[in-house]
Amino acid sequence: MDNLMYLKSGTDIRGTAIPDEKGAVDLTDERLESIANALVVFLKNKLSENELTIAVGYDSRVSSPRIFKTVCNALLSLGVKVYDCGLASTPSMFMSVVNFSLDASIEITASHLPMEMNGLKFFTRQGGFSGGDIKEILQYAQKNPYIAPRCDAEAQMLPGMDKYCEDLCTMIKDGVNGEDYEHPLKGLKIVVDAGNGVGAFYAQKVLKVLGADIEGSRFLEPDGTFPNHIPNPENKQAMESICQAVSQARADLGVIFDTDCDRAACVDKNANEINRNKLVALAAYIALKDAEGGVIVTDSVTSDGLNKFIEQALGGVHHRFKRGYKNVIDEAIRLVEEENKNAPLAIETSGHAAFSENYYLDDGAYLITKIIIEAARLSKEGKAIEDVIADLEIPVEEREIRFKILLDDFRDYGNCVIADLKALAEETEFTTVAPTNYEGIRFNFDEANGNGWLLLRMSVHEPLLVLNCESNEEGGVEKIIDFFKGFIIKYDKLDLSKM
Repeated sequence: MDNLMYLKSGTDIRGTAIPDEKGAVDLTDERLESIANALVVFLKNKLSENELTIAVGYDSRVSSPRIFKTVCNALLSLGVKVYDCGLASTPSMFMSVVNFSLDASIEITASHLPMEMNGLKFFTRQGGFSGGDIKEILQYAQKNPYIAPRCDAEAQMLPGMDKYCEDLCTMIKDGVNGEDYEHPLKGLKIVVDAGNGVGAFYAQKVLKVLGADIEGSRFLEPDGTFPNHIPNPENKQAMESICQAVSQARADLGVIFDTDCDRAACVDKNANEINRNKLVALAAYIALKDAEGGVIVTDSVTSDGLNKFIEQALGGVHHRFKRGYKNVIDEAIRLVEEENKNAPLAIETSGHAAFSENYYLDDGAYLITKIIIEAARLSKEGKAIEDVIADLEIPVEEREIRFKILLDDFRDYGNCVIADLKALAEETEFTTVAPTNYEGIRFNFDEANGNGWLLLRMSVHEPLLVLNCESNEEGGVEKIIDFFKGFIIKYDKLDLSKM
């Protein structure tokens, strides 16, 4: 029996799609056909529909056309009415389900991963699939291989991206509500770095249409070899690229997306990154303007300064949860449905941001649109977006270290290490365990012993223990790491080479 379970990557399916040096490929045509068949069975059971309508789109990867052709043929052979969305962002594929009243959609993408990788993301009107859904689909595909016959039926073209862009344009027009309604961004210079992914649409079909000067934007041509840099707001080279673009163009704002545009970051007019904690702070400022006292749900690695900014400067509630964008989104939904709380934003420091007003969809272009509306409003007052987060306290030092667990049964071992560290932190005089820990163990160091915090957690998907720490003084991280070294050195099933 062909093993497919290793293709599960959280809430997606991912694997190699281009032959490696040994000629091996994870996402073969045969496996894709079986997965498509399993998806159809899953949807019919879930939606109680016999005649399904499914839209399919893809990112700029070299392998995307092959996967698209294979998946569409398999779906058509199963009697599904298939719609071709062409080159499309992941958020637009969810919105296609909503805008065109479809049963489901598929985006062919592996997000920010290297060019040889690809994958599948699935949506229904209820949102993206859960990890359990993906497991069920792969289990069925594994037990029930399907070989699709050649099908003469064809997919129908669907203007999903055009509709998506039109809606973003309308959102900006209404949000700015300027004297020139049709060109609310006239007078603003905004550059986009698409990294040769899908994100060129935002420069060409949104910003330019609305009057913005986009001269100086870069890497707008789709190219699945990603010749300039990885499209990833967390990638150092990528962020250096957009900062450089802002400086060279003397732009008011810079925008960067990941490959499929579900994540984003921006850069201010001084070429300073608005990323990670700064991006969370800016998004929280925008979300809380119309939701006073609302809950901002974030992942676990956000800084103490961000907590202070959300709760003291903005008057919101900071709910620091777990890593993993789906974890953060699901927690926000739970707070609304089970605790009757107002949670206008769920956001991860990686750049995944989901607003309640937008179906809790993690949509990089929607986040940037909200930021641009605010930038246009502020410009009328002689202000800029960086001004609204000026009070955010930034740590002086920060560091992340990942330790590979050298065991097949890695999760139990990792959890034991975390439990041991928690016990140590509780008995150490100069450390204080955080009152709430949703994953791993987080504790603070007093001013004499590092003046910061440490978090040790399991990776969401990989056999890794991840250490994050920050300090409010120079040399503080080194003190924190020295404390941690004395603890971690005894665990011989960890790769400690990075220490």
